[in-house]
Amino acid sequence: MEKIETRRLILREHAESDVDRLYAIQSDAITMAFWPAPFSYEQTENWIRRQIDSYRAKGYGRWAVIRKEDGVMIGDAGIVTSEIDGTIENDLGYIIHASEWQKGYGYEAAEGCLRYGFDRLELGRLCANMPTDHLGSRKVAEKLGMKLEKHFFNKRNREKETCLYSISKA
Repeated sequence: MEKIETRRLILREHAESDVDRLYAIQSDAITMAFWPAPFSYEQTENWIRRQIDSYRAKGYGRWAVIRKEDGVMIGDAGIVTSEIDGTIENDLGYIIHASEWQKGYGYEAAEGCLRYGFDRLELGRLCANMPTDHLGSRKVAEKLGMKLEKHFFNKRNREKETCLYSISKA
């Protein structure tokens, strides 16, 4: 089982047994305010199944973000292949429970995923997309060294104005 270790976090592949813990994160209205809606239990089950399928097919996907100090799952982060504004991209994404915002966990998890994507997977380009008004997520992308590539209206997220950030392997 692949995993990423950072100073304060362990990112590991999701297991079917993670559904309840991930649902507590994905069903939270504040945490998911920038998504179309908080997830139902069934959506969380499907999310985990897609990640497990992605690990088998591609060797990567989104991972559980676990705080080292107490073993608590605080989010989900990783890389998936997604269609973004009509283009297939290696999409670096991160969801951290709202109770853990502004503690640097989003950046720490995303930076670990970025290094993994470039160094281990040898991907040439990564991107991240988020609603224009999601300032915390935009700050994470910028701190990672990603550059704002464009704005678009996201058909998958209520036609919200969305930012696409990207970075290429040096």
